[in-house]
Amino acid sequence: MIMRTIRAGVVGPGSIGINHARIYSELTDCELVAIYDADRSHAERAASKYGGKACTSLEEFSSLVDVASVATPTESHHEVGLFLLNRGKHLLIEKPIATNTAQALDLASIASANNCILQVGHIERFNPALEALEKQLANPRFLEVTRLSPYPNRSMDIGVVLDVMIHDLEILLHLVRSPVISVDAVGIAVLSKGEDIANVRIRFENGCVANLTASRISRDKVRKIRIFQEDSYLSLDYQKQSGYILRLNKGSIKRERVKVVKGEPLQRELLAFVTCAREGLIPRVTGREAAAALELAIRITRQIEEADPRKKPSQIPA
Repeated sequence: MIMRTIRAGVVGPGSIGINHARIYSELTDCELVAIYDADRSHAERAASKYGGKACTSLEEFSSLVDVASVATPTESHHEVGLFLLNRGKHLLIEKPIATNTAQALDLASIASANNCILQVGHIERFNPALEALEKQLANPRFLEVTRLSPYPNRSMDIGVVLDVMIHDLEILLHLVRSPVISVDAVGIAVLSKGEDIANVRIRFENGCVANLTASRISRDKVRKIRIFQEDSYLSLDYQKQSGYILRLNKGSIKRERVKVVKGEPLQRELLAFVTCAREGLIPRVTGREAAAALELAIRITRQIEEADPRKKPSQIPA
């Protein structure tokens, strides 16, 4: 069914979900009609600012919307997602899609069975800098990825790999497109129960190697990716949405600026989601792609935990 004005809603209007509400309220041919949170005061506060009804139950919320963002804590993604998918609602679930790959694949299967769009909030896939990089990509051989953030005081139910690094893991799988053959990870907990800083080296079947560092106890924000390929070196800054390429040209190194048409990634992400729901298109990040990134993130997290003598072996399900 092709819908005209999409009725949108947000489950979990916290630090991330509140921005979903803001953007839905601004999109053309989309109306923010409902907000739900287990703490109704949170829903009322978001509704008073951006519009829509502060719902008293998920059932009431479901009756009002065509599409919804699920921005609740990760442990509730599966339960909330199944509830809405089984009622025929198109969903954008924030990353990570679920707490384990079985739940992630279950969500993907239910979405398919109910002809629902399931998109996952890997927002960097909508960063104009990445789109510019992909136009220059040709057989990457080595990638260096750095993602540093100040302490967030949120997402304390997961460590930095599932909270922060997972963005880059999903991008990595998308860019390299080759099976992972080995993972060598280290990480430590500083302010949280889970790891706050982590580093991992990943080797792929096609010979590509990637080195990733993620921290959520940095003073500054850093979002960078550097790619070495056979004919060039590419450096991009996600945060500044800028970058450059170095190429060998007639015996000397030539530097070229990457042309990036800047824009707000979340706005682009939600616009793409609404368009997919309206026109029945395949999302840029599907449930199965998100499940693959989650599986790799869990593998890394488990390796970090098992190497920590202070902790018991990981209890994270496969």
